[in-house]
Amino acid sequence: MERRSVLGGVGLGVVGAASLLAAGKARAAGQSFTVALVPGLTTDAFYITMHRGAQAAAKALGVNLVFQGAPAFNPVQQVPVLDAVIARKPDALLIAPTDKVQLIAPLRSAFNAGIPVITVDTYIGNGEYQTGSGNADFPLSYIASNNTLGGQMAARALAKAIGGKGKVYVANVTPGVSTTDEREQGFIAEMKKDYPNVTVLNTQFNDDDANKAASQAQSVLARNRDLAGIFGANLFSALGAANGVQQSGDAGKVKVVAFDAPQSIVGNIKSGLIDIAIAQHPATIGWYGVASAYAHLTGVAIPPKIATGFTVIDKANVDEPGIQKFIYSS
Repeated sequence: MERRSVLGGVGLGVVGAASLLAAGKARAAGQSFTVALVPGLTTDAFYITMHRGAQAAAKALGVNLVFQGAPAFNPVQQVPVLDAVIARKPDALLIAPTDKVQLIAPLRSAFNAGIPVITVDTYIGNGEYQTGSGNADFPLSYIASNNTLGGQMAARALAKAIGGKGKVYVANVTPGVSTTDEREQGFIAEMKKDYPNVTVLNTQFNDDDANKAASQAQSVLARNRDLAGIFGANLFSALGAANGVQQSGDAGKVKVVAFDAPQSIVGNIKSGLIDIAIAQHPATIGWYGVASAYAHLTGVAIPPKIATGFTVIDKANVDEPGIQKFIYSS
């Protein structure tokens, strides 16, 4: 099992966070704040777990937390929700932008209205904030998993599962989503750097449609009977690809790595449909989101980037109590 927690370049560990909040509490006597959290979508276990982490921080800090989002991960549905949240004038806004370009203008509206913006899980622009350059550097902080690292971890896990050689490909959602773009890039770079006997085929984009991902897996297998592995850059991509592998009669032969680990994936790991899951720590993201917003509102400086960790889950460790806590609950 590989675990890694990254607070890359931030210097904000548990002690630092405790000091930050202690300073904030000292300055917040008699003040009450409302923090809004707009997730990528409301029905996904990842964001439900993030909400629970945010609730825990809000309760501890006496913050009023508003959770409002759309039922699907796309900017067309998210922007009207965001506009409605901005109209409520929260003291701070946490958001998982569903597009790194299309959400810039709507979020600038919040910023122009005097609402501090923090992005969680996904980002706008290039994710580099407070640089004094570009049109998307106005958010205070980006709090998320290091998705490039997550892709690298997926590459290492898959390479080990296939014996360090063979053909693989990435099943991805659509270009332009910051998190899945970075997972794909990290995966490909790691394979190129450390696994010369692994050939990475063209990425297949499925528009977050598991049925399409299944059809693509079958098509890739038809052209490459020696396919050894697939990395699903998000859950639907992985499950769809795994079902395509199973429908082609290649279950067990083609290893599948999934990014994200909701409770529903446990049975798939135990059955062998999914070989490995890279679990993020969404509750930690939610906790740091609210804590950082609170710190800023009470005059404490926060870093422009906070990265959280990962846990690698497979059949050998999925039932361990220390692993179970990283499985997202809905």
